[in-house]
Amino acid sequence: MTTAELGRLVGYSTQQVRDLERLGIIPSAERASNGYRRYRHPHLVALRAYRGLAAALGPVPARRLMPALIDAAVDDAAERLDRLHADIADERSRVKEALRALAAAVEESVDVFRDADAMSIGELAQALDVRASALRHWEREGLLHPLRSAASSSRSYGARAITEARIVAALRAGGYGIPSIVRVLDQLRGQALTGDAQRILSDRLADLTRRSIALLAAAGDLHELLELSPRMLETGGETRLDA
Repeated sequence: MTTAELGRLVGYSTQQVRDLERLGIIPSAERASNGYRRYRHPHLVALRAYRGLAAALGPVPARRLMPALIDAAVDDAAERLDRLHADIADERSRVKEALRALAAAVEESVDVFRDADAMSIGELAQALDVRASALRHWEREGLLHPLRSAASSSRSYGARAITEARIVAALRAGGYGIPSIVRVLDQLRGQALTGDAQRILSDRLADLTRRSIALLAAAGDLHELLELSPRMLETGGETRLDA
């Protein structure tokens, strides 16, 4: 196949195929006597496998992974793919747990709150199963605003601060960074406390499901890639990926 023919089969431009070859995403092509590249079936398999991984993981992680899949022993490559599925499953569990924690925060936020129910930093850290240093960090980042005692400078967390701390903990468990959480809390303050937070966690869950399905869709090409690898290395013939 020429560069253009290979690209058409996968939906990439000629330049994209050349760039992916340069990055080691697909093996180097043979060169005809006129200097033109010539690709064979293993190159097509590798390109399809990359396309499937890019749909599941994003282009940048897929670019990092593909050279390792091509060069690694089959056992190592299979382990890397297993880890991708496991990572998605782990993140899905964290997001679901974050949604449950958020639901609990919502339910408790409507309860009558007495001053005596305010928490110290240690009590709140224990209730959220986080370190007190995490609460102090969230405060420095503007996520939490506990009351401070003028006499002792000790922190006291009332109803609003407790609910916001639970939302922060839930979003952090769901994989969100500080800047994203700052934006969410800014939107939520003065409004209903949970609508946007629940939506972004639900969106994250939907994206994980999409990635999981995309990874399954890529399985056929990844399977063929792994099956080709040992034959390509053993025969030294037309099926070598590194020909």
